[in-house]
Amino acid sequence: MTDALHAALLPEGFYDVLPPEAAQEAAVIERMMTVLGGHGYDRVKPPLVEFEDTLLSGVGASMARHTFRLMDPMGSRMLGLRADMTVQIARIARSRLAAAARPLRLAYAGQVMQVRGTQLRPERQFAQVGAELIGGAQPAADAEAALLAVEALQAVGVDRLALDLTEPTLVPALLGAHGVEGEAGTALRHALDRKDAAAIAQHGGAAAVALGALLAASGPADAALAALGGIDLPAVTRPLLDRLAEVVRRIRASAPELMVTVDFVEHRGFEYHSGVAFTLFARGARGEVGRGGRYRANGAEGEEATGFTLYMDTVLRAAAPSTAPRRAFLPFGTAHGAGAPLRAEGYVTIAGLEPGADPLVEARRLGCGWVLRDGRLDEIQD
Repeated sequence: MTDALHAALLPEGFYDVLPPEAAQEAAVIERMMTVLGGHGYDRVKPPLVEFEDTLLSGVGASMARHTFRLMDPMGSRMLGLRADMTVQIARIARSRLAAAARPLRLAYAGQVMQVRGTQLRPERQFAQVGAELIGGAQPAADAEAALLAVEALQAVGVDRLALDLTEPTLVPALLGAHGVEGEAGTALRHALDRKDAAAIAQHGGAAAVALGALLAASGPADAALAALGGIDLPAVTRPLLDRLAEVVRRIRASAPELMVTVDFVEHRGFEYHSGVAFTLFARGARGEVGRGGRYRANGAEGEEATGFTLYMDTVLRAAAPSTAPRRAFLPFGTAHGAGAPLRAEGYVTIAGLEPGADPLVEARRLGCGWVLRDGRLDEIQD
């Protein structure tokens, strides 16, 4: 193995982002943040590392298995590298911004790191963009979060979106009403994860008929909600389903062209969510481009919150390709300020460093399509 190749090796799941992809990622993130800011979501920037006990408290407990840990050489306390930024926003809201008016709208963008990747997302470090609405308990807040995520994605050219809604507390409420617990409840959860109707019937006990009907009813939102009228469900589930229906109604009213589906039995990835949650998919993207939903910002006793996270590694695979910037070559000896008007017009200027070099040859070598000569910008012809 050559020294150059050895130097380029990185740990599994970590990658260099090179030109022009690095610039595209930065531009996409800023366009998304502009959308979030336009809706009153103020940007915050939490640190990459926090004390482990703080980072993994409250809603952060669900991220423990994803979190890198290290010892702080200054204080001999365990630290955690953030695996998700939502938990940090929750901490900021309950501490530094505890006295701020509610609902509190915060937005963020930054890198996260996870212990291991998945088959769909092998990257262990990637960028997140997201927003949290803290202190809003109304269905309107749930709808706002979902619609804002859709708008941010559409602003960067991610089209043909599908919004899949769920209520992760529905199945636990139904199982509790029917007394399904222990090994039977665990087996039933696994069957629901696989969408295995036969296994649901085998392990579901008194809840089997209702769960099977909910599984069959899942699909396009309007039809799914209409099918609920024919399913015998415990009274404890009705407020949950009524709220889900109200959120769907609000989303459909604001975005009638958006593909909206409902999965009544989905709960994977929503371990800390306490209400209506959602996943976003897009044409051309492997796996979800984002997810979000309702939770309590400080665990079970915390204030109501909802929000979403968009995964930039996936988003970039679905976003519209960016247009390469126009590059203009400034021959050696060109005054430093001569390129300012060109940069103001959107050109990237590349200054020549070699005296006596042929400007056209240098321009082509450096990937420039224009060259400044005698104060005039000329396009280079092939």
